[in-house]
Amino acid sequence: MEILYLIYVLVFIIGSIAGLLLSYKKHMEPFIISEIDVVYLVLAIIGWFLFLNFPLLSFIPSFIAISIGLFLIGLVIGARPGYGRKETVIGAIISISIYLVFHFLI
Repeated sequence: MEILYLIYVLVFIIGSIAGLLLSYKKHMEPFIISEIDVVYLVLAIIGWFLFLNFPLLSFIPSFIAISIGLFLIGLVIGARPGYGRKETVIGAIISISIYLVFHFLI
């Protein structure tokens, strides 16, 4: 069980580093863009969905779904300072809403 936590932490850290590198490659200027980046938003929604709602995906082993979700969350959170924060919050809210709907309906 402890090895899974280590894998989750490593995957999140790798995602954060990759997000920082990709963000610096994509945005060379300091933080001036205030609109929502659609790619980061989609990654955040998918990541938070996989992380929080992995029981809904019975065809994927839970540790794989959680690992992919944490990598995608780390990718968005690890972007340059100022980037990815709105997308992370929106993705988390959507995924928590899906979790609550399925939790109280089932």
